Amino acid sequence: MPSDARSLRPRAEHFVAPLEETPLQAVDAVDTTSAPRSMWGEAFRVLVRNPVFIVSALLILLVLFVSAFPGLLTSQDPTYGVLGRANQGPSAEHPFGTTTQGYDVLARTLYGTRTSVTVGFFTMILSTLIGGTLGALAGYLGGFFDAVLSRITDIFFAVPLILGAIVIGNRVDHVTVWIVVVVLGVFGWTNIARIMRGAVISVKNQDFVTASTALGASRPVILLKHVIPNAIAPVIVTATVNLGVFIVAEATLTFLGVGLPPTSVSWGGDISAAQNALRTQPMMLFYPSMALAITVLSFIMLGDAVRDALDPKARKR
Repeated sequence: MPSDARSLRPRAEHFVAPLEETPLQAVDAVDTTSAPRSMWGEAFRVLVRNPVFIVSALLILLVLFVSAFPGLLTSQDPTYGVLGRANQGPSAEHPFGTTTQGYDVLARTLYGTRTSVTVGFFTMILSTLIGGTLGALAGYLGGFFDAVLSRITDIFFAVPLILGAIVIGNRVDHVTVWIVVVVLGVFGWTNIARIMRGAVISVKNQDFVTASTALGASRPVILLKHVIPNAIAPVIVTATVNLGVFIVAEATLTFLGVGLPPTSVSWGGDISAAQNALRTQPMMLFYPSMALAITVLSFIMLGDAVRDALDPKARKR
């Protein structure tokens, strides 16, 4: 074909933008001056952008403030009851009314927060220490130790938490907050142990553990310095959710009469006492039940938010 014919053929015009006008350099540029974020730094960045975390954190801060300073919100004594003011409705002196024993409902609801949070927090700490230690040893040592510790975990796992606490609680003459913590901690560590064992098994085969072994690090150092910090994320999530579970367990035991004594200020005890006046004074049951529900829901929401932040697969979903 003649060259002049090819020049007359229609074709698309090509345009190449100048390099200085192309923003791809700025987009693809990597900041080499700042340190890379760690797993916890990245998780915190995701958490602060999650509305579920913000709402749950604010509710938990409110619960912690009430449990620490209930006297700032009421001047009534939760253990002082006057039968002459029994079953009164809301008033300026008693905003939530009074119980059938003449106790101030608002005061008992506020002071009951301290009991429930104390039991839930220390039980969570105890169960995490027991389950985390046994699970880490079973997963890291393996072999005979794994078999023995796993069978011990299975034995405790076969006993329901509430049932085991009821059996032990009936054997104790005077139940205190710390006895409830120990009983619930002894029967509530099995989930933590299983999760920790699985996480340690997956982490101990990583390349950085092999490198530490090749450099001459001892097994305790590898376990404490390298394996556990990289396997603790799912345990933290489970422990956060378990805190709400233990609060419910304490309220259930007290409701059934095998937990804290009636002289203690507890949401479970107030719910148990209010069920007899459900038809005449339903709000007497509503306030401690709502406080219990909000507290447990806050910790469950916090656990879900932490799980999404620590699990990249959950963020992608």
